[in-house]
Amino acid sequence: MSMLLHGILDLSLWGYVAATLALTHVTIASVTIFLHRHQAHRALTLHPAVSHFFRFWLWLTTAMVTREWVAVHRKHHAKCETPEDPHSPQTRGLARVLFAGALLYRREAHRAATLDEYGSGTPDDWLERRLYSRFPSLGIALMLVLDLVLFGAAGLAVYLVQMLWIPFWAAGVINGVGHYWGYRNFEPRDASRNLLPIGIVIGGEELHNNHHAFPQSARLSNKWWELDIGWFHIRALERLGLAQVKRTAPRPRIVKGKQAVDMDTARAVVRNRFHVLKLYGRHVVGPVLRSERLSAGDGSRRRLARVRALMTREDVALDDQGQQILQGALARSQRLQTVYAFRERLKALWERSTHDRAKRVQRLQTWCLEAERSGIHALQEFARNLRGYTLQDA
Repeated sequence: MSMLLHGILDLSLWGYVAATLALTHVTIASVTIFLHRHQAHRALTLHPAVSHFFRFWLWLTTAMVTREWVAVHRKHHAKCETPEDPHSPQTRGLARVLFAGALLYRREAHRAATLDEYGSGTPDDWLERRLYSRFPSLGIALMLVLDLVLFGAAGLAVYLVQMLWIPFWAAGVINGVGHYWGYRNFEPRDASRNLLPIGIVIGGEELHNNHHAFPQSARLSNKWWELDIGWFHIRALERLGLAQVKRTAPRPRIVKGKQAVDMDTARAVVRNRFHVLKLYGRHVVGPVLRSERLSAGDGSRRRLARVRALMTREDVALDDQGQQILQGALARSQRLQTVYAFRERLKALWERSTHDRAKRVQRLQTWCLEAERSGIHALQEFARNLRGYTLQDA
């Protein structure tokens, strides 16, 4: 009877809490390292033994099929914030994604077209076909038995937390709040946010804006003060010879005094374009707007306060009202017109399709020359710094 009540492990209350957190963290690590960074984005390779451990653990704790998860996630990136996005809070509402994100995932995972278009390259061995994909619920049933054997009656509570952990934190919080609230290091054309700079609870997935800016990076942290616990696990596996990082986000630097715009400059600007746009908003649009507000009347100041997001945020959709506000502000200020026009021309450097690298270098050189002749100090300084823009090894 005592064995049935307490299980093999007779723990204190805090012991059960610690065991539950340890088990759920292994699940989070399996999702972020195996499903997300390894399978969906190919940012690293894993030793077959490690890869299969993660796959087995996910079968036990989530009933998720690798191909289904990967396909839904890749479609999310391809169709982000559109009606075709499987779980965008911008189109489906925050509450629905937060509390019913798992249902949205399952609905999309059952679409054959989604699996065919986005699910390539995932495991297709005998175990996947005959066990993991065929009997996904068998794993979580076995997990219930294991929890009861290990923890006794308390194992039921441990099991319930395990079953709710991924649906809430990953399907709900990351897919929902991660596209609704937080801070942005970069300006991709979606509503992604970094929830917190400390990524422990969800394995580093808290740094969601960083991921959307550089989806093929194995490391999700970007600033020195950001912590990605998943990256620490990957580095530990790499030191043991069990993983190999293929890609990380490019790290920009500015070479002071560099005058010539060359291939390296153009390559750095294009590869790190979201960082360039963020810098442009911070060092050009922001100072010019502040200057305009200081010289404007009270009414114009209130209007200008609403303009910055419309001029800098790539995730802000310009409806009729937004267009009216923006165009009104531009019509009243030649300096704002100039700054906005140069921003759009800068974006065109990477948005315009070209295979001629020399032409891209020439366009960037022309942009810098004309920006330096604009007579707007903030724009001139930005152009001078952009000449020295380059990438360093991550």
